[in-house]
Amino acid sequence: MILRQLFDHESSTFTYLVADEATNRAALIDPVAAQVDRDLKLISELGLTLVMVLDTHVHADHVTGAGELRSRTGAKTAASALGAPCVDVKLNAGDVIAIGGLELKVLATPGHTDDSLSFLLEGHVFTGDALLVRGTGRTDFQNGDARTLFDSITRVLFGLPAETVVLPGHDYKGFSSTTIAEEQAHNPRIAGKSAEEFVSLMQSLALAPPKKLDTAVPANRACGQALPTV
Repeated sequence: MILRQLFDHESSTFTYLVADEATNRAALIDPVAAQVDRDLKLISELGLTLVMVLDTHVHADHVTGAGELRSRTGAKTAASALGAPCVDVKLNAGDVIAIGGLELKVLATPGHTDDSLSFLLEGHVFTGDALLVRGTGRTDFQNGDARTLFDSITRVLFGLPAETVVLPGHDYKGFSSTTIAEEQAHNPRIAGKSAEEFVSLMQSLALAPPKKLDTAVPANRACGQALPTV
């Protein structure tokens, strides 16, 4: 398996390239529109064919590159059936996505948004904004719900093997990955906390809205291609 972690500094977003070495078929997870040329250059350098573009949810802090990548490569786009209506493949919990000989299992992990998914692949889980390194996604917009997120993390993600590598959708503190065991033990938002304590903590954050909320969400519901008019 080929696995690369890429970073967009403006939005602190991780994009992941995964590929099957036997077939050279590849997928991108959470691409950023501003980084499409970078991503396609890497795919070309590695001799890969992009066949699938996946978003973990409808993002509020950047515009997805999914639509442009579909136009430029013919790759299929995929995301939650509860999310952007523009995608080619609408995903539900338990679905399996084949990338050559690789199989990504779809996990429903709502709470940050109602359409949030995670993807499990060979001992790695791509968690989007549900579970971050020593943090979690916020729950105060896009039908977010703190109690739902608590359940997604503690019942779904923390139900994975302890050694599973967690690859998050963002990082703001200089971390690139973690494990399920580390977050169970050390995540300050959720380790050792009850659902009520987590809900109370999330309600007290009083975070400013994402800077691109009003433009990114409509754009991303159109796969990043039909930007809203002013």
